[in-house]
Amino acid sequence: MTDKATIVLENIHNRKSVRSFTGERVTGEQLLTLMKAGLAAPSARNRQPVVFIAITDKNKLDILAAGLPYTKMVAHAGAALVVCGDTSVELQSGATGLWWQDAAASTENVLLAAEAMGLGAVWSALYPYPERENQVRTVAGLPPHVIPFSIIPVGFPAGDDLPKDKFSPSKIHWEK
Repeated sequence: MTDKATIVLENIHNRKSVRSFTGERVTGEQLLTLMKAGLAAPSARNRQPVVFIAITDKNKLDILAAGLPYTKMVAHAGAALVVCGDTSVELQSGATGLWWQDAAASTENVLLAAEAMGLGAVWSALYPYPERENQVRTVAGLPPHVIPFSIIPVGFPAGDDLPKDKFSPSKIHWEK
């Protein structure tokens, strides 16, 4: 195995969900790097319907924390990235119903990039929960054709989170 493969696989296996942050701000350059990683994800028919909203305003982060039941940690994060699907893009190509798969791939790319950069992050679902989607829609001022898929609180970890060993031989099958 090459050194490059070893580094990539170590990053994948070391990724963890970080829910405790120092509150230190994440720079615009760091956020741009994460969003570029997200946009490098595969896209059905290469239509690229994923759009990002970077939220760094402390007041907005507090409002999101208060309104999202499973995302309270965003109040202490340095920023949040909202991964969205622009449904007007997919309709132009006839690839309806696939935007959320692209958004999921983009979300994972952001999480892996955050790990590689020494940042903490966690995937918090918005879609398909209308009450969560609407909370983010209001705070971010999203138009109707842009659907918030996930929110990723990003920041500097406040603790020593450890990755979980998720491998289970019972999940692996050969030929059938």
